[in-house]
Amino acid sequence: MTFPFLDRRKLRLKPLSERKNKVQFPKDAVDPSAAPGGLSAGAAAMLPEVVERVRAARAAGKPVMCAFGAHAIKNGLGPVLIRLIRDGWITHLATNGAGIIHDWELAYQGSTSEDVRENVSRGEFGTWEDTGRFINIALLVGAWKGLGYGQSVGALIANQGLVLPSPKELLDEIPRLLDTEPERAAAGADLLSAVKEFRLPAGSMKVPHPFAEYSVQAAAWSAGVPFTGHPMIGHDIIYAHPLNSGAAVGRTALTDFLVFADGVSRLDGGVYLSIGSAVMSPMIFEKSLSMARNIALQAGRTIERHYILVVDIAESAWDWTRDGEPPMTDPAYYLRYCKTFSRMGGTMRYMQADNRDFLLSLAHSL
Repeated sequence: MTFPFLDRRKLRLKPLSERKNKVQFPKDAVDPSAAPGGLSAGAAAMLPEVVERVRAARAAGKPVMCAFGAHAIKNGLGPVLIRLIRDGWITHLATNGAGIIHDWELAYQGSTSEDVRENVSRGEFGTWEDTGRFINIALLVGAWKGLGYGQSVGALIANQGLVLPSPKELLDEIPRLLDTEPERAAAGADLLSAVKEFRLPAGSMKVPHPFAEYSVQAAAWSAGVPFTGHPMIGHDIIYAHPLNSGAAVGRTALTDFLVFADGVSRLDGGVYLSIGSAVMSPMIFEKSLSMARNIALQAGRTIERHYILVVDIAESAWDWTRDGEPPMTDPAYYLRYCKTFSRMGGTMRYMQADNRDFLLSLAHSL
């Protein structure tokens, strides 16, 4: 039995240039040299410990992973994250689907963040041709090449476009891959379907990104630093576009999850920064750590000496370090990120801070 589903081809999509946006670059971009805002007394007291842990991890060749929600990008922190990448302090970045999109839109047109209330009322929220078209094509091409979600979009920005194979190239290559690389053959079939249905021309597809210097994804791609994207089906505006391929999303996102898990597998003695991602970051971390420990224990190793810093703007009066996990009757129990990370071993700290104040303070202190 099947049920009726919405036909996305019936949607009237508008050019992204017609959308009003709340965030404008370079005006809203945070200069890495700017003086950080004031941290609370508790956050300021915790900062030296974080700096010491990051320095020790990098001196020992251990990873410093940074997972963040979309607001870190919307708050203009791209240049600060780029500085931390280029200075060698951060070795892996991870964000959700919205973080990928905001970073891409800022690189593409220097603005992002639409008025959701206003645009939903008009049936226009998320129905933007440019964002849906180019990100979805990037994911289709990335899946064909074996790239991850963040890599696919980072390459689009850094290379100022994509190269699309012709239908003949795909038809010649797919049968040869069926026995040895069936997943890649399937990804090729998905790309072939899109190329034919949407009459995508073969060869170089130029997509200018005049604000690429602000893109964290492009900077990570160019520096060879993993930038992994962790989307959820239906959560992001690219699903409104008929070019969207669930298979391409799944392939690239799974690749990125496994790249992320590999980073976690080397986290003994390293640092994990979770900044303002209440759902994505703790969920992918707990699965990755369990998988990593499963393999490590088989080899007689363990992963215990990791340091986790959770940063969010929400208040928490509970002392997770001293008192452990609160009972279910305490509201603190429902701070999902703290509850999850407090179960992960190692050392976990919670800092209440605005992500702009924290990341700028961290960059300056390092």
